[in-house]
Amino acid sequence: MLPWSAELAGRINEHVISSELLRGNPLADPPERPLVVYTPPGYDDSPGTGRYHSYLCDEVVPYVDARYRTIPDAAHRAIAGKSSGGFGAMITPMLRPDLFGALATHAGDSLYEYAYAPEFPVAVRHLRKYDGDIFRWWDEFRSRVAFTKPEDMPLVELLGVAACFSAREDGTPELPFDPVTGVLRPDVWQRWLDWDPVRMAPRYADALRGLRGIWIDAGTRDDYYLDVGAAAFRAALLGAGVEEDVIRFELFDATHAGIDYRYPLSLAWLCQRISD
Repeated sequence: MLPWSAELAGRINEHVISSELLRGNPLADPPERPLVVYTPPGYDDSPGTGRYHSYLCDEVVPYVDARYRTIPDAAHRAIAGKSSGGFGAMITPMLRPDLFGALATHAGDSLYEYAYAPEFPVAVRHLRKYDGDIFRWWDEFRSRVAFTKPEDMPLVELLGVAACFSAREDGTPELPFDPVTGVLRPDVWQRWLDWDPVRMAPRYADALRGLRGIWIDAGTRDDYYLDVGAAAFRAALLGAGVEEDVIRFELFDATHAGIDYRYPLSLAWLCQRISD
């Protein structure tokens, strides 16, 4: 078998580029040029949820820039979100510093050993009535009125995060622990940890040091201990060399809910940071 005919772990993408620069060249070579690009496993956003990050960066941003009087430059563009959206706000400027120069995260998902892992034994208890099969619960959940049983919310959250962080190539979410014993599956759990903003910060230190403003806040009684994660993220930023005056950090008396009033505060602050 020829090496290039073997089954690949990733994907081959075949394109044709119509080159304006080569059109009419002295050799009369055709300006339509083939381009073959190999993308490794895990290159796309999760196969369990779709390419939403690429949608945001490669479709939403250009769409807005093409239709409004924006300043189409990362230094004048910010991203903000709460909870899972706060997670997105933390990681997107790391991954795409060419697009975003500031962020605000309100109780964003971080420090996963406290935010996610405490819910694993809860899920194990709930799954006992489904013989440890979360997809058996999922089929039953979809056949009735949603969120009418105590296990519904924690299992929906678990399955959703697994779809984001640890879906197989066919899109099937894989849990980071054995659903019967609760024992962690280290390789799957590591895939979750790799997306922890606290752990990502050292790898993306250059991108973070280039940001013009980073707003971090959370309630001191956050249900998922995201106040602890917020403090850890701030420490990781400082450890990555981000200047302290770039960071706006605050913990305040609140749970995970009831913090929407923070949004206009961070928006006003971000506008000041990216307006110059």
